[in-house]
Amino acid sequence: MGRVTSRRRVLRIVDGVAGEPVDTLAAEEPLEIRVNGTPLVVTMRTPGDDFDLAAGFLVSEGVVRRAREIAGIRYCLGATADGVNTYNVVDVVLAAGVAPPDPSLERNFYTTSSCGLCGKASLDAVRTVATWSVRDDPIRLDPEVVSGLPGTLRAAQRVFDRTGGLHAAGLFSAGGRMLCLREDVGRHNAVDKVVGWALRDGRLPLRDTVLTVSGRASFELVQKAVMAGIPALAAVSAPSSLAADLADDAGLTLIGFLRGSSMNVYAGAHRLVLKART
Repeated sequence: MGRVTSRRRVLRIVDGVAGEPVDTLAAEEPLEIRVNGTPLVVTMRTPGDDFDLAAGFLVSEGVVRRAREIAGIRYCLGATADGVNTYNVVDVVLAAGVAPPDPSLERNFYTTSSCGLCGKASLDAVRTVATWSVRDDPIRLDPEVVSGLPGTLRAAQRVFDRTGGLHAAGLFSAGGRMLCLREDVGRHNAVDKVVGWALRDGRLPLRDTVLTVSGRASFELVQKAVMAGIPALAAVSAPSSLAADLADDAGLTLIGFLRGSSMNVYAGAHRLVLKART
C-alpha cells in the first residue's frame, strides 16, 4: 500500500528568502483493531504492516502468545457508510478456545501515536502479567556490539530518510544481526509491529535478543519487551523512572542514552561483558 508518505507544498525560508518546495511527510491515519468483530482500540499509526501491529498489540496486552492462537487477520469491508474498504479497520479472529480480551482493556479514547497507554480503562491493567520470564535469559552483551546498533537501525530506516518523521524499532541478535525493522509515527506502534512479526513467524518468546528503539524508553516499551520475552532494551534517549523500575522488577537489561561508544545501563548490568580496568 502506497500510503506510508504524502507530498505537501510548503513555504521554505532560507536566509530570509522564501521558496515553495514540496515536502514529503510521514503518513498518519487511524487504525481500528477489532477482535472477533468487536472494536477494541483505535490507534494513530503509519499505514503498513498493520497485521503485525494488530498481532503485536494483542501480545503486549496478554491476549495471545502463539501464532496458532490467531485464526486470521483481515481488513474489514464496509468500514464506511458507502461500503468502501479504507484499510483502516482490521479484525483479528482468535482461534477456537482462545479467550477474548478482558473488557478492562477497552480504550475509552484514542490511543495516540506517542502514548499507547492513553485512554486505558483502568490503571490496574497497566502491569500486565507476562507469559515468559526474562530474568533468567542467559544473553551476554558486548558493549562494542551494542554501540553499533543505533547506526545499523538508522541506516535501515528508508522512510525516515524521506520524511525525518518516524520512529524505528529493531530486533537484533546478541551478535548485532538485525532480525526485523519496523517504522511508525508512534514508537509503541513500531515495537508492536516488531513483536507482531515475531508472533506470526512463530518466534516468541524472543530469547537472546535486543530490542533497539530510536527514541526514549517508556514504561510501555519495557512492558512490551517483557511480554514478548525480550531480555534487553536499548534506547538512544532516556528511560523514564517507571520504565527503569519495571525493568529492574522483571529482570530486563535496560540501556539508555546509547550514543557513540557511551551508554547508561539502568537495570540488568550483569549482562554486559566489560573490559577490566587498567
